[in-house]
Amino acid sequence: MAKCRRPALAAAAGGLAIVALGGASEPRDVGGWTLATSEDGRGCFLSRQYPRAGETTLLLGLEADGSNHLSILNANWSIRAKERVRLDFRMTTATWRRHFAIGLAADGKRGFVTSFEPRFLTAFAGSERLAVDRGDTPVERLPLDGSAAAVRELRTCVGTLKTPPRGTRENGIPKDPFAAGGAGRR
Repeated sequence: MAKCRRPALAAAAGGLAIVALGGASEPRDVGGWTLATSEDGRGCFLSRQYPRAGETTLLLGLEADGSNHLSILNANWSIRAKERVRLDFRMTTATWRRHFAIGLAADGKRGFVTSFEPRFLTAFAGSERLAVDRGDTPVERLPLDGSAAAVRELRTCVGTLKTPPRGTRENGIPKDPFAAGGAGRR
């Protein structure tokens, strides 16, 4: 049974909201999945629409730091933004019981976001189906065909992201812009 780190999940919720709202660039098709770089350039994500009641959307993001986040959204769901829930996730190769997730609303849909340890991506890539339950209530049953190739491309995408130069903080700002030889010196 896996445990979710709540600070990482809170960061994932913020990042996923950007993704869910269409804040990505350069999308391309990878075997029925859409692959794109996140707007902030710190990660990449896969998405897939499932043509069923409520048009379920699955988003799987991977950040350059190795963290991941999964979100599933549906126009028919009533989960509230920031609502805390425990869900069971079952795949062909792994199960996470009573896994922590946070409610999310984006693009007229509601759903949840959660994060997992790194082995989740391997399980996702090696599975044919993802089943999500809330106790005895089924939440969703999603086929994952093509996920092995899609996750391979997701990892490649993240591997090509530029890492900030050593000594650089976020947004390309030097750790010490006033250091000798620094860009901020005149």
